[in-house]
Amino acid sequence: MALSLGGCSAAARITGQAPVELPLPAGIEVAFNHRKDRQYRSPVSGLMRNGDNLEQMLLDTIARAEREILVAVQELSLPEVSRALVAKHRAGVRVKVVLENNYSRPWSEEHLVDLDSRQRSRHFTLKALADSNRDGVLTLEEKQQGDAVAILRLGGVPQIDDTADGSAGSGLMHHKFLVVDGRWVVTGSANFTPSCIHGDLDNVRTRGNANHLLRIDSRPLAAVFAKEFAHLWGDGPGGQPDSRFGLHKENGELQKVTVGNTTVEVMFAPHRTRDLRNGLAHIETQLAQAKKRLDLNLFVLSAQNLSNRIAQLHRQGVKIRVLVDAGFAYRSFSELLDLLGVAMPDHRCKLEAGNAPLAQPLAGVGAPRLSSGDKLHHKVAVIDDRTVITGSFNWSLAAAHTNDETLIILHSPALAAHFNREMDRLWQGAELGLTPRLQRKLQKSRQLCGHGELRATKLTWSRLPQPTS
Repeated sequence: MALSLGGCSAAARITGQAPVELPLPAGIEVAFNHRKDRQYRSPVSGLMRNGDNLEQMLLDTIARAEREILVAVQELSLPEVSRALVAKHRAGVRVKVVLENNYSRPWSEEHLVDLDSRQRSRHFTLKALADSNRDGVLTLEEKQQGDAVAILRLGGVPQIDDTADGSAGSGLMHHKFLVVDGRWVVTGSANFTPSCIHGDLDNVRTRGNANHLLRIDSRPLAAVFAKEFAHLWGDGPGGQPDSRFGLHKENGELQKVTVGNTTVEVMFAPHRTRDLRNGLAHIETQLAQAKKRLDLNLFVLSAQNLSNRIAQLHRQGVKIRVLVDAGFAYRSFSELLDLLGVAMPDHRCKLEAGNAPLAQPLAGVGAPRLSSGDKLHHKVAVIDDRTVITGSFNWSLAAAHTNDETLIILHSPALAAHFNREMDRLWQGAELGLTPRLQRKLQKSRQLCGHGELRATKLTWSRLPQPTS
């Protein structure tokens, strides 16, 4: 059954030929917030826009709860989602929420002087969204009704963050999943925020970071996610510091379950650098199976082993398309540069150890064109039109070895067709190859550094910039 998103998402009026509905595998739904053939009214801008309403998928799933709701997400700043969780909590449903420590404090309690520029921008956006009468002045009631974390606190919903284990927090508590009644799992690339789903209030052209969510009806899969949540939760708020985050929790091999006719594999990160069972290794194993086609739709690509594998597949005749978010695609540590056959020194004029620019660059490599302020936030591979790799897991060393992450692999041609359609959409108008922007950046780098100097020691994850989304 195709996903139906109602509630605050108004029914679309589509003129002309009706869109072709792709079949979905039994027990699995997928929603994309930028798709062309669906519309809903944005609660941020009030305007009709293309895409699936990912927030409504969350609300619909929460509405099904009769016994338990488990939420583990980096950031929750959607007031309607918090209100739905509070309503279920007051109705007797067990509700537990785990957040990343940077986002576990109500924004209405923050002081601007304590915030960096990125956090300050987020604060202003959330403040503007809370201003329901748009008079520029926030009342106490508006703050309480517009601050998602404050709503949870005032509503008595139990909540912890990744400092509950007595540490300063993991690299990032980067999960994005919801488990309801030990049956439904919602997971994917999207944080539960306006900017990740709907767009920014101060720029009506934004449509949110390009994201997706899966909803999977499977008790065995829900049990796998519930076990991960139990490691994080421990005794919960006020208990002994026995929560487990980062490298302190139990992480192992891929776990396999069957949903209908679909084999689903799940792995939770991080793993120690010496552990060969880590997420990057499993991604490489999956990529190595490609025979005909490989599509990559990524927020960040900074793992050398994966770019080396992509290059090998290219030499074997596999048709490859790679899109990386423009904010990360052309940084010195980006392995997209290797695939383009160029190397860019960092600000110290050093080249990453193991750098391997291709002598014959790939043609189908670049960044999508998105509205200013929007990011390509997927972490997706589609292999031979039959296997989908996704989750919260960015293709980086930090994701593998320091962050709390979800890596999920689904073997389903029907599901792959949906992700192929999303890739086709982003591919239209994408900027490929050595763009004028990249050429200017390379020229400036060479003026300052020449061709750079290779690092004498191996670059580790701790010395790499950390993607924050």
